[in-house]
Amino acid sequence: MSDAAQARAASLISSADLSARLQQRNLLVLDATVVLPAPRFDGDYRASSGEVRFRSAHIPGARFADLLQALSAHDKPYHFAFPDPYVLAEALRELGVDDSKDIVLYDGESGLWAARLWWMLRSLGIQAAILEGGFARWRREDRPIESGAVEPVCGGSLTIKVDSAAWTTRAQVEAIVRGEAPGTLINALSAELFEGRAASRYRRRGHIPGSLNWPARDLFDERGSYRDLGGLAAQAEATLGSAGRPLVIYCGGGISAAANAFVLWRLGETKISVYDGSLEEWSADPNLPLVTRS
Repeated sequence: MSDAAQARAASLISSADLSARLQQRNLLVLDATVVLPAPRFDGDYRASSGEVRFRSAHIPGARFADLLQALSAHDKPYHFAFPDPYVLAEALRELGVDDSKDIVLYDGESGLWAARLWWMLRSLGIQAAILEGGFARWRREDRPIESGAVEPVCGGSLTIKVDSAAWTTRAQVEAIVRGEAPGTLINALSAELFEGRAASRYRRRGHIPGSLNWPARDLFDERGSYRDLGGLAAQAEATLGSAGRPLVIYCGGGISAAANAFVLWRLGETKISVYDGSLEEWSADPNLPLVTRS
């Protein structure tokens, strides 16, 4: 098995395997939970930290990875902005991430937040695994939990290899829309949001012209685990067909898109990126086009 195939195979870990490894000193478990309720009306954006939930219950030994604050840049006009890679690397090191750690990610919501953190780590060349089924499955199986605050222990040496191609900018998306750059845009939101038939957290409804729709929620089964690779490959083929590469995935804020990116990477795609600003950035400019369907 090639190194790439091994990395893909190791990118998911079962609750049973993680439970058996909890006492290993080189294991680092990160909880990436963010609370982001569905919008009640257009512009209804209510993101809050998942730290309260983490303190209430978490996997033993886990540390809280704050995607809303510590692991996001705050000098951009949208939430969850990807930080300067070296600033992010230092924030991760303060959480305990270093070259010696085997990293496992989970969240207490839909699994999308763990995927977002996974994609952030991947863009720095840091390998990690996502817990199958997340904290919901862990609790259903009556596995051990802890409560209370956890003080991180700063990690040691952390080597990063920045992959700038993992992220796409607004200017690059504009070039694709104008036909001046190659690429296929994939919208990872629900069909209702894609078509503009449901309330959006952002300024305007709809999708970027030319986009295909592959909802991130379709990647998971009814119990919150990723579907088998065969089923995911069939979804990809049905959605993408002969779509041109690279594949640029977006959603509302670059969160759901990360789950699609994770799946495409597991399926062997290499030319994939996430539009970090996504619709929160795009919809804020009334001069940028959005398409709706009645």
